[in-house]
Amino acid sequence: MTTLRERVRDGADLRGTFLNLGSPLVAEVLALSGFDWLLVDLEHGSRSEDALIGQLLAGAAHDVPVFVRVESPERIRVGHVLDLGACGVMFPRLDTPEEVRAAVAHLWYPPQGDRGVATYNRARSFGGDPRDSASVNNDVVGVVQIESAVAVEHVASIAAIPGVDALFVGPSDLSASLGVPGQLDAPIFLDALDAVIRAAKAANVAAGILTGDPEGVEALNERGFSFVAVASDSALLRRAALHATSRSHS
Repeated sequence: MTTLRERVRDGADLRGTFLNLGSPLVAEVLALSGFDWLLVDLEHGSRSEDALIGQLLAGAAHDVPVFVRVESPERIRVGHVLDLGACGVMFPRLDTPEEVRAAVAHLWYPPQGDRGVATYNRARSFGGDPRDSASVNNDVVGVVQIESAVAVEHVASIAAIPGVDALFVGPSDLSASLGVPGQLDAPIFLDALDAVIRAAKAANVAAGILTGDPEGVEALNERGFSFVAVASDSALLRRAALHATSRSHS
């Protein structure tokens, strides 16, 4: 059976969305809506780790993997979300290869990494998981965000680091760092996107990106992005609500 990590690295078309409302019921609605993955956003979302377990359970109920974007790359933060059952971790705002190596080490049990070893948690079936540490390590997906000009400068080296399974562009932060905030058609921003895609292809990992436009996903796929987040729970809700209250379509 092909694992999620293998599908990500192989460049399968995997579409997800961000969860920032912190609601298990909203997570379940989206898990039933055809997304390939969901991501609980602890960096910018409205809830903290106290609301994480309900959203993880909502995804699991419908066989939709749930990633978590951690607030920061500290070992304890990464290990906790993995112990709760996250399929992988998205690391925000890592700029250098040194930062990335330190962060991805938290994804793995020793000797490969420095994740704390515990087998009585949800991720390990509360003691019923027969897998060894190496097998568990091989299943965790590491997603590193490329959100600054410095990260773009180092993107080829970052992509080649073991444990990096996807490079994920944060358009707002990256465009701001490049001096063209919100100008997603600016040549310098488009050049940065191409640099990320080239680095991902060279390292045989996925290139990912967030888009607010569901109609633009195919164009992003054609450009080379396979791991695409389509907006967020709140943005999708607002879009649907505005459509429902618009008189122009009635």
